[in-house]
Amino acid sequence: MNWIILVIAGLFEVAFASCLGKAKETSGTEMYLWYTGFLITMTISMLLLIKATHTLPIGTAYAVWTGIGVVGTVLMGIFFFKDPVSFWRVFFIITLIGSVIGLKAVSSH
Repeated sequence: MNWIILVIAGLFEVAFASCLGKAKETSGTEMYLWYTGFLITMTISMLLLIKATHTLPIGTAYAVWTGIGVVGTVLMGIFFFKDPVSFWRVFFIITLIGSVIGLKAVSSH
């Protein structure tokens, strides 16, 4: 169950990074709404990460949480913020996904 919580925490990490990206593109009230979304999603992400680490090793949980956040944020950047796509970017994202899967596979929990 804590692996599911950890994945959800990672998705909220993607959400808070995406809120920062949207806040950067806006101004006035809309910008503050995106920053509010950032604070809410960051809080949820951190609380879920804390919950997941009650039974998962902190090093593994943090690496998986960060990996989900990195991969998700890069994909959000490519698809929604028009970030550049290159062979090496895609290659290293795939490598990172493999590393996250590997950590899950060798975890004792």
